[in-house]
Amino acid sequence: MGIFPDITFKLGDYVETFINFLDRSLESFFDFIYLFSSEIINGIEGILLWLPWWLFILLIVLLGWYFKSIFAGVLYGVFIFLIGTFGLWEDLMTTIAIVMTAVIISLALGIPLGVWMAFSKGFSTVMRPILDAMQTMPSFVYLIPAIFFFGLGNVSAIFATLIYAIPPVIRLTELAIRGVDKEVIESAQSFGSSKMQMLFKIQLPQALPTIMAGVNQTTMMALAMVVIASMVGAQGLGEQVLVSINQIDIALGFEAGISIVFLAIIIDRITGGVANKFQKHRRIA
Repeated sequence: MGIFPDITFKLGDYVETFINFLDRSLESFFDFIYLFSSEIINGIEGILLWLPWWLFILLIVLLGWYFKSIFAGVLYGVFIFLIGTFGLWEDLMTTIAIVMTAVIISLALGIPLGVWMAFSKGFSTVMRPILDAMQTMPSFVYLIPAIFFFGLGNVSAIFATLIYAIPPVIRLTELAIRGVDKEVIESAQSFGSSKMQMLFKIQLPQALPTIMAGVNQTTMMALAMVVIASMVGAQGLGEQVLVSINQIDIALGFEAGISIVFLAIIIDRITGGVANKFQKHRRIA
């Protein structure tokens, strides 16, 4: 009685068939995505590596000073300097390039989708279970279609990171737009504002602090994928962690791991400071 009946439903086979169909039908589209993403990564990485190390550290110090405090800025500069002393400077620049590319694409797609969800209840109803699945699905699963469509390398890492990191900015953008004061919207309507004017002049500025919180979460989730993405050939600090695991190299593992921690602290504090700045400006206005 305790044995499950001989009933099978191969859902995975249908998913595989669908993925194969996409690969055949949209091959040119995926090639475009590959080239586009590669150009962005290489461009950002090239600029970062072109900057003198001291200038990059100075920029981090100034950002920390402006968005947090002078002590925070100096501390962030020390963190970056330490990563350089570990011999991981180029890996740091590669990791930043991957994270920035994933975040840029996530924001370019996520914010418009969030706005669309805020204005369309039907679209929001369809998207919510999809976003739930994207956030709860084990992140390793995203590596399979990434390899299938783009092979090994940084582009596959960005694809997997994008799926994992985009839901927060979509959700918080929708929440922010829906949370705009209705009296403000009614006032704008009474003055004859169009929907586009209300969106860009009233709703988005009012919603910006919450959207920036979504940007912070998306950025941190993108950074969280650094080590996992190294399993599909992504370079950078995550690759060094993977190498240290394979070689049981405690020294390299600690240095690469603490470098990721330093980078996470800097990104979290600076993006959080940006959100706080927008919040303060909103209160003053």
